[in-house]
Order: sequence, then structure tokens, then C-alpha cells
Amino acid sequence: MFRFFAILLSVLLLSSCGEYHQVQKSTDPDVKLDYARRAFAQKKYVQAYTILQDVITVFKGTEKAEESLYLLAMSHYENKEYLDASLYFQTYYQRYPKGKYAELARFYSGYGYYLDSPEPQLDQSGTMKAIEELQAFLDYFPKSDKVSIAQNAIFELQDKLTLKELQNAQLYYNLGTYLGNNYQSAVIVAKNAIKNYPYSKYKEDLEMLVLKARYQEANLSVDEKKAERFRDVIDEYYSFINNYPDGPNRHEADNIYKIALKYAK
Repeated sequence: MFRFFAILLSVLLLSSCGEYHQVQKSTDPDVKLDYARRAFAQKKYVQAYTILQDVITVFKGTEKAEESLYLLAMSHYENKEYLDASLYFQTYYQRYPKGKYAELARFYSGYGYYLDSPEPQLDQSGTMKAIEELQAFLDYFPKSDKVSIAQNAIFELQDKLTLKELQNAQLYYNLGTYLGNNYQSAVIVAKNAIKNYPYSKYKEDLEMLVLKARYQEANLSVDEKKAERFRDVIDEYYSFINNYPDGPNRHEADNIYKIALKYAK
């Protein structure tokens, strides 16, 4: 019985592959589009987009061109080839700004970049592109049923960018006075991140890093500048506890404040 089913499966596979190769050789674009539709429905995404690449130019200027291009993009998307998919989705909405699939194309273009977004320590140009595309989707289709998905993706992407800035600021902080005043650089990077991403979940960490960097700057200052710089530390402390009175960093912040009071007179 097992042998019978194995043979039957082989026959079906050969038949399927045989049809695919026959369709590839066909000069009839309608045959190819019909096959691509069936292949997509059967989750044979590579076969679908391979065939579709042959027909999108043939159908250009016809009603079937729009469907072919969108199906090509979706085939790449479902095959987890998100960068290729996003580029085809962009081509679609640029070519058919009021097309049948324009809303979905704009959404999946951004969401494809979102899914392809790299880890925070890597180059984040793809993350920026994802935010740009998703924001454009929200601008064009503010009443879409995918608005909340797009918004959540943007928040997540912004947090990733903020985390990268936090890591950069922490690196400057860790370098201390090596080859210069890296504490000041840590403050600048952290404050820029706070300004650019005011609702990030990493905001408290950034503000705490600013307080710590200010403290280190003051502590290492020459005597004639200590009082002034520790007063800056106190100002930073009050700003911090006003925002996070019960946060996990409160104890450390209070210790910094107690030391700053001794020098700020």
C-alpha cells in the first residue's frame, strides 16, 4: 500500500513539474497567468513569480497587467522575499496609484520592509524606508482596516532606531575620557534620540544616561567648574524624577543627587 501511494505521489509531482515546464515554453500569456494564479493558490510561490515575470511586460497596458504585477509582488512576499516584494509593490502603486490593489500594495510595501528590518546594531536604512512607506500608507489610507497594524509596526521600528541610538550613546559613555570628552558626546546622542523619538520605550534609559554622563563630566571637572556643572546635574536630576518618580533608576538617581548637592553650593 505504501509503495502504491509513493508511486502515485511521484506521478503527481512529475505531472505538476511537467505542466510547469510546458507553461514556461508556452507563448500564450493567458495560459501563463492562469497557471500562476493556480500556483499561487497552491503556495508554489517560486513557480508563480517565475511565470509572472514572463507576462507582466506582455500584458502592459491591459487590465491583466495590474493583476499580474500585484500577484508577482504577493508571490515574493509569501515566499518571504520581502525586499523584492516591497520593490514590486512600489512599482505597482506608482504605476497604478488608483488601482484595485493600491491600498494593499502600499501597505505590503511598508510591511515588507518592516519584516526585512535588520537588528539594531546593523545599518538601519531599511528600517527608515519601512517607516517612510508605512507612514505614506497611513497618509493615503487613514481609514484602512490595516491602520493599527501599520501604526504598531512604526512604533516598533522607531523603538529599534531609538535602541541603536541608546547603544551609541552608551558606547560614548563607556569610552569616558578616552581621546576626548566622550561624556558630552553621549549627552548629545541621547538628547537627540529623545527629541526624535519622544514616545519610545527607551526614553527613561536615555534620560538616565544623560544624568549619569552629566555627573561624570562634573566629577571630572577642574575645581573652578565643579559647582556650576554639579548644578547642571541637579537640574537634570529634577527633570528625570519629575518624569519617572517611581522608575527602576530612582535609587541611582537619588545617589547622584546627594553627591551633587555637596559640590553645588
